[in-house]
Amino acid sequence: MQIGMIGLGRMGANIVRRLMRNGGHQAVVYDKNQKAAAELAGEGATAAVSLDDLVKKLTAPRTVWVMLPAGGITEATIEELATRLAPGDVIIDGGNTFWQDDVRRGKSLAAKQIHYIDVGTSGGIWGLERGYCMMIGGEKNIVDRLDPIFAAMAPGRGDIPRTPGRDGRDPRVEQGYLHTGPVGSGHFVKMVHNGIEYGLMQAYAEGFDILKNAAIDALPPDHRFSLDIADIAEVWRRGSVIPSWLLDLTASALAGNHTLDQYSGFVEDSGEGRWTINAAIDEAVPAEVLTAALFARFRSRKEHTFAERILSAMRAGFGGHKEPQGER
Repeated sequence: MQIGMIGLGRMGANIVRRLMRNGGHQAVVYDKNQKAAAELAGEGATAAVSLDDLVKKLTAPRTVWVMLPAGGITEATIEELATRLAPGDVIIDGGNTFWQDDVRRGKSLAAKQIHYIDVGTSGGIWGLERGYCMMIGGEKNIVDRLDPIFAAMAPGRGDIPRTPGRDGRDPRVEQGYLHTGPVGSGHFVKMVHNGIEYGLMQAYAEGFDILKNAAIDALPPDHRFSLDIADIAEVWRRGSVIPSWLLDLTASALAGNHTLDQYSGFVEDSGEGRWTINAAIDEAVPAEVLTAALFARFRSRKEHTFAERILSAMRAGFGGHKEPQGER
C-alpha cells in the first residue's frame, strides 16, 4: 500500500523504514527538516517538499499518517491537510494526542467526508526492530482496509505463549494491534497504558533506591548490605515475577554505570499521566498508585534522588527522551 508520513522524528522515520522493509509498502514523506526526508528517500521513500507536494504524490484514496508532537503543531497540520484532501481520504494521528481532541476532529473531518483514525502507538525508538503495539480507533471498514499497514508495523506473535481461552477472538490482538472502537478510543487506551507505565516505572525506581541505600550509616551495622544493584536488576530479569522491558532497560543502564550520574533525575511528564488521572476523576475510579507516580515526577523537578535517575534512565532507554539542559 501507499502511505504519506508527516513528521520524521524518532518514531516517524522508523515507522516508514519498517513499512518499507516489512511489507514492501510505498511511502511519501515530508518533514520541515528536508534532510530527514532526503535520508529516507535514499532508502526507497519518495520525498515531498511541502504538504501540497505530498498530497499530489499520493494516489486517491490517500492515507496520510501524522506523527508529530501532541498539541498545536498536530492540530495545525491536520487542519491544513483537511483543506487539501478529498472525500474518501484518511488522516491518521499516531502521536500521543488527547482523546477528546480526536473525537472533535473526527466529527469535523466527517463533515468533509474525510476519515480520521487515531492510533495509540507504543514502541518508542526500538519499534523498527521490535515492531509497534497499536491501539486503533476509528471506523471499522477503514481500519480493516488499512490492515496491511498495521500488520506490517506490528511486532507479530514472536515467542510469547498463547493465552488460554482466546480461541475465536480477534487474531490481530496476538500480533500486537487492536481495533479498540470508534474515534478517540485508540488514544484513550494508549493514555491509560502510559498512565500504568508511570506507576510501573515508579515502583522500579523506588525499589532500586531502597536497595542502593541499604548500607547507609543510619542503619545498625549488622543491618547494612552493600548490594550490587546492577546484578540484582539482571537476576530479576531471569525467572522472577517482575520482568518487563522497563526492567531490561534499567538493567542495561545500571550495567553501563551503576551510579547513573549521567542522569540528573529531573523527570518530565508528557501529558498522558495527567490525562489518565483526570479520566479516573471523571469516572470516580480510585487511582492511588498512578496519581502518586505522577506527583513523584513533579517532585523530581525540585529535588533529585537515585529513584529519579532510574526513571530518567528508563525514559531515555525506551523513548530517547532527553533531560533539560543544565539540570543536575
